[in-house]
Amino acid sequence: MTTATSDDTYTFDNGAPDAVPQMHALESFLDPITTRRLARPVLEPGATCWEVGAGGGSMARRMARAVGDDGHVLATDIDPTHLVAEGNLHVRQHDVRTEPPPGDAFDLIHARLVLLHLPDRRRVLRTLTGALAPGGWLVVEEFDCTAPQRVLTAPSDDAAKLFAQVMDAMMGVLEDHGADLGWAQDVHTEMALAGLTDLDTITHSQSWPGGSTGTSLYETNSRQLEPDLLAAGLSPQQLNAFRRLLRDPGFAVMSYHFVSTRGRLPS
Repeated sequence: MTTATSDDTYTFDNGAPDAVPQMHALESFLDPITTRRLARPVLEPGATCWEVGAGGGSMARRMARAVGDDGHVLATDIDPTHLVAEGNLHVRQHDVRTEPPPGDAFDLIHARLVLLHLPDRRRVLRTLTGALAPGGWLVVEEFDCTAPQRVLTAPSDDAAKLFAQVMDAMMGVLEDHGADLGWAQDVHTEMALAGLTDLDTITHSQSWPGGSTGTSLYETNSRQLEPDLLAAGLSPQQLNAFRRLLRDPGFAVMSYHFVSTRGRLPS
C-alpha cells in the first residue's frame, strides 16, 4: 500500500522493514482481482500505461507483459526503491499530488490503494482523468475501511474483542494521517463527475484464516503503526496478543472490502 505523496505524515513507508511483507501480502490478495479488472478491452496489446504508486511493481510487471513489445508501462512512486525497469517497463520517481502527470495520452492509468491516503484525492482523480488519451481507461481501487472486519471464528469472546479494539485503533491512526476510510464508496460518483463513461464498480471480500497471508497484513500493519498505536492507548501486551491471535488457526475474519472502479474517457 504505497502512495506518491510528499506529505511526510503518510502512514506507510516503502523503506520500512515491514514494507516488503506488507507488499507481498497485498499482492497475493489483490493482484488476481486487479488482473481480471484490467482484462481486455481495458488493457490492450500496444497500450501506453501509467501505474501510479506502483509499490513493489507486481502489477506494473503484469501490465508490461500484457501490452507486449509495442506497448509501454510507466511505474511511478514517491519512493521507487522496490521498482526495477526492464524492457518496456520504465520507472520514475514522481509525486502524483504535486507534480504534473508524466504524459498526457495514457490508454490506461491504474492507481491501487493510493488516493484514499491523499487529502486532495478528488483533485488528483481529475488530474489522472486529464492524462488519459481519448478512449483511455482509469482504474481506481481502494479498501473500504468503514466496513468492520467481521470476526468469523475466535478462540474466545475476549480474543474477538481484542481484534476489534486493535483494528479500531489502526483505523484511527489512518484517519489521523489524513486517510478517508470511506473514499472507496465515492470513487464511482467522482469518476462520473469527471466525465468518464462505461463506469462499473465491484466489491470483493473473503475470509482470512489465522496464519494466512491475509492476516499477515494486519500483523505487519500493527508493527508499522506500533508507535501510534501505543500513543493511542494500546499496550505492548495487547499488541503481542493481537499478533498471536492472527497466527491462530482457530481464528478467521472477513477481509477488508476491496472496491475496484473503472471508467473510460469518451473518444
